[in-house]
Amino acid sequence: MSKKLLITTLACMLLLGSVGCAEMKAQQPKPESPRNVIIMVMDGTSSSAVTLARWYKGRDLALDQILAGGVRTYSAQSAITDSAAAATALATGNKTDEHYIGLLPSIITTPGKQDENPKHALMPVANVLEGAKQVGKATGIIATSEIQHATPAGFSTHVPSRKQQEDIAEQQVYQEIDVVLGGGAVHLNKRKDQENLQKVIKEKGYQWVDTRSELQKANGKKIWGSFAEESLAYELDRPATKPSEPTLAEMTSKAIQTLSKDEDGFFLFVEGSKIDWAAHNNDIVGMISDVLAFDEAVKEAITFAKKDGNTMVIAVTDHGNSGVSLGNMQTTKSYAHTPVDNFIQPLKKAKRTVEGALEDLKEDRSNIKQVAKQYGIDELTNHEVRMLRNSRNVRADLCAMIAQKANLGFTTGGHTGEDVFLYAYGPSHPTGYLENTELPEKMAEFMGFHLEKVSQSLFMNAKEHFEKQGYVTKMDHAQKYNPVFVATKGDLSIEIPANKNIMMVNGKTHKLNGISVYNGTDFFVSEQVKEFLP
Repeated sequence: MSKKLLITTLACMLLLGSVGCAEMKAQQPKPESPRNVIIMVMDGTSSSAVTLARWYKGRDLALDQILAGGVRTYSAQSAITDSAAAATALATGNKTDEHYIGLLPSIITTPGKQDENPKHALMPVANVLEGAKQVGKATGIIATSEIQHATPAGFSTHVPSRKQQEDIAEQQVYQEIDVVLGGGAVHLNKRKDQENLQKVIKEKGYQWVDTRSELQKANGKKIWGSFAEESLAYELDRPATKPSEPTLAEMTSKAIQTLSKDEDGFFLFVEGSKIDWAAHNNDIVGMISDVLAFDEAVKEAITFAKKDGNTMVIAVTDHGNSGVSLGNMQTTKSYAHTPVDNFIQPLKKAKRTVEGALEDLKEDRSNIKQVAKQYGIDELTNHEVRMLRNSRNVRADLCAMIAQKANLGFTTGGHTGEDVFLYAYGPSHPTGYLENTELPEKMAEFMGFHLEKVSQSLFMNAKEHFEKQGYVTKMDHAQKYNPVFVATKGDLSIEIPANKNIMMVNGKTHKLNGISVYNGTDFFVSEQVKEFLP
C-alpha cells in the first residue's frame, strides 16, 4: 500500500468511520470499467423553485442527497446569461455571447475575460458529447422541449444563432448520436430545405418511436424518439392532455438502459426544459411540476450510478429565472409566523399548469371560471371573473393571482444572474464553488480526453487548409438552405456540405468523424479530410 493511500485510509477510518469509508470506496472508479457521464440540466431554475418543490412534495428530493457546491453562470457579455451561452459554457468550457451555440464569442465585456485574438470570434469549439464520441463512447441527448432548443443544441451542435433550429436539427442527425429523445418533430420533416430528416434517421439505422408505449418496447442500439411537433407537455398536464408522451424519468431510464450496453461507456445529456418556460410566465405551478419531474429523472441516474460504480452524475441549472421568492410584500411583517401551508396549499389545488388549463379555454372565455379552477383558483369574485374575461393577457393574470394567494413574489419575466447549486455524485465528481466552464473540463478528464485537442481535430479552417495546398475554394449557395464548401485543383473536385459528416471527392462520398460547420463567414471541417485526398 502506498504512503498516500495509507494516510487516506487512516484518515477515513478516524474521521468518517466504517460507513463513511464504505461510501468513499464506492466513489472510487473501477479501474477496468468504462467511465460514464450523465449531466442533467434543469433549465432556468432558481433555488427558490427547488425549495418550493421540496415543500410541495413534503419530503427530501433526490437532488438533496447529492448537493456538492455552487456554480457561477454569467456569460461573456453579461452578468445574466441566456440559455445558448450557458449551454455552450457547460458543454465546451467556453463563455460565449447571447444566442451563440458551440462557438467562441465576438463580444467579451465580462471583466477579466477578454480575448485579444479577433480570429477566435465564431470559431466552433468541441463539446463533451463530441469528445465522448471520439473516444468510442455511446452518446445520448434528452429534452422535454424541442430537441433542437438552445440547451440540447449546446451539447450537440454549432451555429451562430439558437434560432437556426433547422440547421441544429440537421447537425444533430448527422452527429449520429445513439439516443435522441424529446420534441421537435416539426424541424425534422417540415423544413424549408425540403429534406426529410425523419427518413434520413431511419436510413441511418435508428429505431424510430413517437409514443410512450413504443419507447418502452424499443430495444435497438440506436433510438430516436420524437414525441411532439414542438415541446412535450408539463408533467402535471401530461396524464390528462398528452398521455402518449413519456415522462422525463422514463426517457432517462431507457437512454441509460440502451447506452450502458456499449463496452466503452457512454455520455448522456438530460434536460428538464420547461421549468424555464414556466418561470418566464411566472407560472409557479409549472415550475414545481417539472422540478419534481426532473428530480425523478435524477433518481434514475443516481440509482444506476450506485449500481455501476463508474458513472459520474452532475445535475445543475444553467441560470436562474423569474426571481421567484417565498414571501412577498404581503408577508413583510408576517413572514416569521406564516406557516408552510400558506405557501403550499393554494398551489396544491391546481390540477394543471397554466399552459394545460388554458388548453380548455373557449374563444369567448365563457368557461373562464372552470379554467381558473383547473389552475387552482376556485373562489373567483365577480370582479375577478370580469377582469379575466376582459384581460389582455389571461395567462399572466392567472399566474399573478395564484402567486398572490400563495404569498409568492416575482421580480422579472426573464433570467436572473445569481449563483446556482451544484449537485453531483460518483467517482471524481466535481465539488466546491466553480465556474460553469469548469464542469465540462472535469467531465472530459474523467472520460479521458482534452476538449481543446478535440476542437483542433474536428474544426480545421477549410479555406486556409485547402488554399495552402493549391486549391481554389468557394462557398456554393446554389441551394439556399444548404451551403456547400467547394475546393478544386486540376481535375480534382472536393465538395463538403455544411451541417453534415460527409465529403465528396470527385463524386465519391466519404464519411467524416464529425460534422462540418459554417458560421456565415468561415467553414470548418474535420482534419480527417486529409485521409481522403490524393
